[in-house]
Amino acid sequence: MSTHDHTQDRSVDQGHALHGLDTPTGTADSEQMIVDHMGLVGHIVRETMSRVPSHVNRDDLHSAGLTALVKAAHAFEADRGVPFTRYAASRVRGAILDELRQIDWASRSVRRRGRDLDQARTRLAATLGRVPDNAEVAASLGLSLAEVESNDGDVARANVLSLQGGSETPYEEMLVSTSPSPEAAVEHQERLDYLAEAIEELPERLQVVVREYFLAERPMAEIAETLGVTESRVSQIRAEALVLLRDALNSALDPELVTPHPRPDGCAAQRRAAYFQAVAARHAATRQPARVTARLSGTA
Repeated sequence: MSTHDHTQDRSVDQGHALHGLDTPTGTADSEQMIVDHMGLVGHIVRETMSRVPSHVNRDDLHSAGLTALVKAAHAFEADRGVPFTRYAASRVRGAILDELRQIDWASRSVRRRGRDLDQARTRLAATLGRVPDNAEVAASLGLSLAEVESNDGDVARANVLSLQGGSETPYEEMLVSTSPSPEAAVEHQERLDYLAEAIEELPERLQVVVREYFLAERPMAEIAETLGVTESRVSQIRAEALVLLRDALNSALDPELVTPHPRPDGCAAQRRAAYFQAVAARHAATRQPARVTARLSGTA
């Protein structure tokens, strides 16, 4: 079914849900609650769209959320002591989550192909004794060079640089939450700190590509011109940097997720281990002043 047809079906479903307000089960109170909380649906959809891949259709999410709001208004029981805003937000997020699960097949295929490319690069690096270029990776997988480069871009945009270490981030964790726990906030900040330090420790050329592509959002063609290399080479550098960043974060925070190097005694494995140690040392150095200050103030 095409995206257009899917959106049309959603619009029909939404129309049926809204029509329920004209039935005997619809009340003036529920209608007013729906009108008053339509902005809540828009807010949750906006927050969600900033956290999901670009292929997700905003109208589909908004339709699912609005349908859930209507159902929440009809099912709401005020005597249970739960404010309608909280109740409706939970129902809307649940409906949006269900919608995301239905359309997540594309992003799963992108991530699956990305893992295939990572594994091919690791195998080729062990065989060749160097980092393979994209043409060699494409040949090993029976793909075209354009397919490899396109998928690298899709992977990057689909949160390969996630703080979950490259694993599939559950959408429950991506939806906006109005009350994150203190533990979650501390853990999130810790991951951000490690990410910043891992970027600082990257080799210069890899660091330039990460900063220019992800932070400055410069087109790959401009980055290639700045570095004096081809766009294909920039794509290769980006992929190499993402693997290093992911493994560095995992080495510090989730060691069981680190993929063992195929040649643990080789030069490449030693360089990777040295990079992990450098990131850890930088992190420890940045934390030391904070600990000293805490002891002097009597807070630790």
